[in-house]
Amino acid sequence: MHKKLDSLKKVIALELPLAGILLEVLLYGVLWFTSYYPLVRLRLKFYFKGHLLVLIIYFVLLLFFMKTYGGTNAGYQKPLDVILSQLFSLVMVNIITYFQDSLLRNWTLPVGPIVLCTLLQLVLSVLWVNFSDLVYKKAFPPADLILIHGERPVRDILDKFASRPDRYHITDCIDIAEGLPAIKAKILQEHKAVVLWDIPTVYRNELVKFCYAGGIRMYMMPKIPDVLIKGSAQLHLFDTPLYMTREYALSFGQRFFKRLIDIVCAVILLVLTSPVFLITAILIRCYDHGPVFYRQVRCTIHQKEFRIIKFRSMRVDAEKDGVARLAAEHDDRITPIGRFIRKVRIDELPQLINILHGEMSFIGPRPERPEIIAQYLEDMPEFVFRMKVKAGLAGYAQVYGKYNTTPYDKLKLDLTYIQNYSVWLDLKLMLLTLKILLKPESTEGVSTGQITALRTDVEEGEAGHGVCGPDDAQTPAGNEGARDADRK
Repeated sequence: MHKKLDSLKKVIALELPLAGILLEVLLYGVLWFTSYYPLVRLRLKFYFKGHLLVLIIYFVLLLFFMKTYGGTNAGYQKPLDVILSQLFSLVMVNIITYFQDSLLRNWTLPVGPIVLCTLLQLVLSVLWVNFSDLVYKKAFPPADLILIHGERPVRDILDKFASRPDRYHITDCIDIAEGLPAIKAKILQEHKAVVLWDIPTVYRNELVKFCYAGGIRMYMMPKIPDVLIKGSAQLHLFDTPLYMTREYALSFGQRFFKRLIDIVCAVILLVLTSPVFLITAILIRCYDHGPVFYRQVRCTIHQKEFRIIKFRSMRVDAEKDGVARLAAEHDDRITPIGRFIRKVRIDELPQLINILHGEMSFIGPRPERPEIIAQYLEDMPEFVFRMKVKAGLAGYAQVYGKYNTTPYDKLKLDLTYIQNYSVWLDLKLMLLTLKILLKPESTEGVSTGQITALRTDVEEGEAGHGVCGPDDAQTPAGNEGARDADRK
């Protein structure tokens, strides 16, 4: 009886987001019947099936955008992230629905009712997401995790798990050097879930099979070969399964449609944002009388060099010493105008011209400078893999990472995009890019203590992080341990 009740609670927790969407549809239904249908009826009379179709279309649109933006992830993500996702979804769907309803009338409808409906839906969203989050936490309390690690410092991953105490609770760490028998015994005695963090493949394979056989939940940091294999095609040679990775990242058909989308969207956006171009250019010019645009050599597909175009956001003499440096937190080289246009990503708009020239795509790995690529390659030879496709205005690493995500993690995110490419994935990432404009952490600079391929003077980390004790000093790029583990 207790197990059945526990299962029922879990089902309720998982279905609450769907119930929230139905409540949002109900609010729109009130708007439709009280405000918009009386005006539409003067031209077009609806019966029951017609009203039902209007509500179903609204439900399908809202479900699509909620799934795309992550608005159904209550419990999985932080409440604020889910609320922001639902806000984007509601605004997008209500804009589409307003014009759809106006077409039924053959004339514009009053804007006030849809604005009021959106505000009420947002209030409902805030209340419902927080309620769903509480129910989810009750149904799915955080399990005690044991972190099994190798030579790579664990501070970074511990901090990430610690940021979600509602979902993860790492109670212990154990070095793979202690041996598999001791590790297996500890897992069985004390823990319900395991985190495999950068351990040699031979040990990892053994622990994966051990956890799977024992029904133990497992979280695993993928290595670069894992990312490549996950995106491969699955074949069968008679009764033998095969995985195939292609010599070309994208097929001819994929490249054709990707280029078509780039041209159409770039032309439309250039027309729509032309007033923003003009105002931004005037502000930059008036501030210090310097050039409006900033051109810099970057690399795209096959490391082909091109000159990227951006609105200038730094002082004219920002790199007068000729040394390439990533933007830092509170970088004094950034002008007040530049700080604003970087925060809202206006500085990236001129790259629409690069897209029209065929040097970039809308979605793809962000283009890097040749000298920075050379330094990355010293620590990560696999970094060249990300240049199997055109560089992009936005990418998988920008949507799911941050500006200051480590190069090694960005590489794995970019390879995930390349290996799982589809036209739908491009369209989804375009939609998600709109969401990250309001997330300040996505534009943060490199912090003082963060390790990048450009930093070699590394200070020792402070002692006492998490339950694993002091960390060792990190190596350049913070990726040596990960790189070594990838090859074991």
